[in-house]
Amino acid sequence: MPILSAQNITLRFGGPPLLDNVSFDIEAGDRICLVGRNGEGKSTLLKILTGEMEYNSGDIVKKSGLKVSRMVQEIPAHMEGTVRDVVMGGASLAGDTNAGATGPVNGAAINGADSEIRNAHAEAILGKTGIDPDAQFDSLSGGQKRRVLFARAVASDPDLLLLDEPTNHLDIPAIQWLEGIVTRLECAVLFVSHDRAFVRRTATRIFELDRGRVRGWDFPYDKFVQFRDQALAEEEKANALFDKRLAEEEVWIRKGIQARRTRNEGRVRALICMREERAARRTRTGNVNMQITEAERSGRMVARLTDVSYSYDGAPLISHFTTEVSRGDRIGIVGPNGSGKTTLLRLILGELAPESGEVRLGSNLQVAYFDQMREGLREDKSLVENIADGQAYITINGVRKHVLSYLQNFLFSAERARGPISALSGGERARLMLACLFSHPSNVLVLDEPTNDLDMETLDLLADLLAEYNGTVIAVSHDRAFLDSFATGIFAIEEDGNVFEATGGYTDYENNRKVRDKEAANAARIAEEKAISQRSGASVNQQTAQNTQNSQNQAKKKKRSYNEEREYAALPDKIEKLEAEIADFQAELAKPEVYTDAKRIVELQKEISDRESELEKAYERYEELDLLGG
Repeated sequence: MPILSAQNITLRFGGPPLLDNVSFDIEAGDRICLVGRNGEGKSTLLKILTGEMEYNSGDIVKKSGLKVSRMVQEIPAHMEGTVRDVVMGGASLAGDTNAGATGPVNGAAINGADSEIRNAHAEAILGKTGIDPDAQFDSLSGGQKRRVLFARAVASDPDLLLLDEPTNHLDIPAIQWLEGIVTRLECAVLFVSHDRAFVRRTATRIFELDRGRVRGWDFPYDKFVQFRDQALAEEEKANALFDKRLAEEEVWIRKGIQARRTRNEGRVRALICMREERAARRTRTGNVNMQITEAERSGRMVARLTDVSYSYDGAPLISHFTTEVSRGDRIGIVGPNGSGKTTLLRLILGELAPESGEVRLGSNLQVAYFDQMREGLREDKSLVENIADGQAYITINGVRKHVLSYLQNFLFSAERARGPISALSGGERARLMLACLFSHPSNVLVLDEPTNDLDMETLDLLADLLAEYNGTVIAVSHDRAFLDSFATGIFAIEEDGNVFEATGGYTDYENNRKVRDKEAANAARIAEEKAISQRSGASVNQQTAQNTQNSQNQAKKKKRSYNEEREYAALPDKIEKLEAEIADFQAELAKPEVYTDAKRIVELQKEISDRESELEKAYERYEELDLLGG
């Protein structure tokens, strides 16, 4: 039995309905991701479910005593009290949407026993945030505030938890923490997110809000995409057949007098119905049509950092980092919130002088900067004025274009383009920022958390655009799937300001880190065993040595089998072939023309990685067989 059922919900603000006879059920234990383009009404639907917003018609049927809690998308500008005050408030207050969560929406009374249970639950979730409970909420970073607001929403022990863009402003460790919490919650969860990796790991069902309708898919995300794309292809095919038939009927109705005398009135009525059906059809929101205005090529070297260090309040942010960023590189910068990612960006760009070390910038650099706070947008100006400073035309890659036409490529209507920025949603602000950025010539793109608020379709287009860009890209992002889609290198800020440089995307870095952690654990274990062995006395050492000698003698006595002998004889040739292939791929990777082909760089790096892994296994196998003897 559903814990909540939406039945034919309709909401209209003028024009096509934002929600058009929306119906769906939420079962206990569901983890549902609500997906859809920016502006489709996802946040509005969450507000309707909590009772914060009225709707025109329809019904929402809730299980008796249902408790619903919501984490809002926006971080409150000001909230008094400590972290404990904020989280514990989620266990005791109802309807406090400004605090980031709503409490029990059905007015359930909170008696003494319930209050104690909720307080214990709130204390437990408070401890999981890893944040000082006595810290003032307003003193926290954006990512820490998001964690506290999530804890507040969960503290009331709801039956249905609504999360609106919960991963915004969170670093990757915090997102992984959030994934673990969400997947272990016993309540139903309905969340909005454009973070593909987060959705893959948490959602068991998908609700797609498209053209005012909600369609439920009882699949994880990747399977949903597959079936959704098939459904869209079938819809396009059906629409094309319908339009062809309608065109034929329009030709028939416009025939001469003789045809009108013998007209079939039933056919006429069918044509009228077809016209009405075609007029009522709503097309999907189009894709952003982005292109970057490229400047002349920069020099081969973009920036060279030599033993660069920088600290803040005595704590090292960047420690003895040496690297070179070359033309055509696509670098992703990752690290926990507050670790110094933006500081590293500013050091690379020469905007910040290092405390020690040297930064050298290349020649002919034209930098376009996307700041995460969108401070480049002028709030007192319209969209048109932000793009063109009152001019009617702008030039994009040598082509003169009307500013309204250019903004339409970023899905802004002419009416919207002349309106104020204050009316824009978070996703629309991000699109406008990209429109401003790409309208100016550049050969170095610097993007500080560009993925916040952008829908998945726009993120895909942006990633493709960055992969084809002839200049250099340096991007700070916590979106793992986005980094994997375009990055050819990762700068990861780790403990004590150490910056680890990895080849490939975020997944490659994560795999490398796991190998390093395993090696460190093995080294620690060996050191501990060695210390124990030294303390155990000479007699134990002698016995260990004797056991080792016996094992070696037994190994020497064992002969290779016929098949192992053939494998042993073939391994030198295999090793030589792999080494030659690795050398050939490395030589191709070093060619200047490859620098501008991001896809080829990724392909070559994967080929090299695969061959090196295979070569390592071949060496290990050769040593094993060599010990056996012939």
